[in-house]
Amino acid sequence: MIISFTRDDGTVEEVTTNELSAREAAAIEHAMGGTQWQRVEGLLRLQDPTALLAVLWAFRKREQPDLKFDDFDVPNWKRRLKAGTERSEIEDLFDNVIVQALGKSEDAQIDLMVPALKKGAHNPADVDDALEAVGKGHLVKHRTTLTD
Repeated sequence: MIISFTRDDGTVEEVTTNELSAREAAAIEHAMGGTQWQRVEGLLRLQDPTALLAVLWAFRKREQPDLKFDDFDVPNWKRRLKAGTERSEIEDLFDNVIVQALGKSEDAQIDLMVPALKKGAHNPADVDDALEAVGKGHLVKHRTTLTD
């Protein structure tokens, strides 16, 4: 997941959970009351303020090792913090769904997922690119034709 943080001056800082060390992920779990990492990722997808804050805090601790989670905050978090799915995560999801859909010769399952994936993606174009990469680019063309 990519966490975007909009600073006071309007610039956007982006951090990715893929760059966390195991200790940093464990510190996030601990800061969130023992929440397991899989649940943290789910909470990020839901834009949970504690999960968003905890990831940003873990990156801030790299420069400020004494920074305590209880002392860290982001005012106006709803406008300033956002989590988005990375392309690699979208591709992993499509790989799993494609295997199931190919077994049934169905595109409907994939087609139903695309709007939600685009909404949650850091870069919505990554969803179309991932569809192309797994041989389902015709779904992108189909969707474009329907919206024109």
